[in-house]
Order: sequence, then structure tokens, then C-alpha cells
Amino acid sequence: MSKAARERSARERLAAERKRQDARQRQRRLLAIVLGSVVAVAVVVVGTVLIVDHQRKQGRAEVHQGAVAPLTRQDDGSIVMAQPGVEKPVLEIFEDFQCPVCKQFEDATGQTVLELAEQGKVKVVYRPFHLFGQQKDPIRINSLRAAEAALCVPADKWISYHEALFRFQPAEGSKGFSPDDLVKWGKDIGVTDPNFEKCVREEQKKAQVDAMTNYALQERGVQGTPTVFLDGREMDSTQFMNPAALRATIDAAAAAGK
Repeated sequence: MSKAARERSARERLAAERKRQDARQRQRRLLAIVLGSVVAVAVVVVGTVLIVDHQRKQGRAEVHQGAVAPLTRQDDGSIVMAQPGVEKPVLEIFEDFQCPVCKQFEDATGQTVLELAEQGKVKVVYRPFHLFGQQKDPIRINSLRAAEAALCVPADKWISYHEALFRFQPAEGSKGFSPDDLVKWGKDIGVTDPNFEKCVREEQKKAQVDAMTNYALQERGVQGTPTVFLDGREMDSTQFMNPAALRATIDAAAAAGK
């Protein structure tokens, strides 16, 4: 092999080696970026979990911000939210505060329900009850305690307390909804009635919750939660789990009733 050929071959080997080194460096940089991204995501996830966990343990209930239609409590324990003179359409919401799908409904459509009532487009009747009465503890206890505490809250504080119960809804199987928490959240939102704490701790509303539960299951045929009726007719979840669909359905019912 000539000297020129040997030099060309050496240059080619050097160039090839440089390409391999460059490729290895690019791979290391890419790996570092990927690992950095994974670590960053993990930090965010862990931080979020810790924040949510902290909120559940040390969380403070908040007073609802924004206009709300007048609220009144009926003799049967239900809460009516409507502008004066609005009688139809009637939206009845059967819910259990331990129910995960009820929380999804509240998160997705709760604000729309408030807005429609405040705008005078619908009369809303909240009917909390004790769906998980046949389940094992602690689900049964969470379900019952929350419903009882909700009935201890004055009507004008209902929306704030309602939001707090869903915000701090315990995971299924966890203890959650302790009497201390239920009392604290009431005080957080401004409940000053001296009988409130006693009402919660002594479960003074149990008989009424049992009656509301019987009404839901036996008289109205509710089989799960949330169950939503519009003018006495059960709605499909596609109608009430979507804000736009709920608004359109209620507007149509109002137009048909005129």
C-alpha cells in the first residue's frame, strides 16, 4: 500500500472514530435529557401528591365565591336553591358524599348548576342520602357521617360545605370524614351556631338521613349515585355530566314548559 493510500486510510479511520464518538455523545446527551425530564415529572407528581395529601389532612374549607340563588332547607332535609318565583323546571340531585362519581359530577358540572339556578333558569333540589349503608366500614361510616353533617349545616352555608365535602372526599377504604374534620370545615366556612358541633358529633341527623335514604331508594327507585331527575324524569349521565349538555337540556325543558 502506498504512503498516500495509508494516509487516506488513517484519515478515514479517524473520521469514522470521530463519528462514533459524536454518536455516543449525542446518545449520552439525549439520555441525560430524558432522565432529567423523567426526574422533573416525578418531582412534580410527588409534589402534587404531597400537596393533595397535606390539603386532605390540614385542609381548610373555603367560603364559596360568587353569586348563588337563595337557599332554603325543606322539612325532609333537602335543600332548595332557586330564585323567588322559579318553580320549573326542577332539577333534583340525589348524591352521596362518599361517591367518587358524585365528585366527578360536582367537579364537571357543579358550577353550571349554580349558574343556572342563579340565572333563574331552574329550581335545584339537593337530596343527599346514605347510599353505602350496606357496605363495610369505613365506606359506610364516611357516607353516613358526611350526610349527617351536611344536614347540620345551616341552609345558607350549604354550598360552601357541599363543596368542601367533595373537595376533601376520602379515597375508598380510607378513614376520612372524621368528626373533627367535619366540625372544623363548618367553622372554616363561618358556621357559628353553637349547636352545630354537637349535632355533628352526636349524629343528631341520623334518623333524618335514614328517612331521606328510604325516600331515595324505595320511593324514587334510585339505584346509584349521582341520580339526577329533571321534572321527575331521570336524566342520562350524558346529559348531566357535561355542562353544555345540561344547560341545553334545561333550556329545552324551560321552553317546553312555557
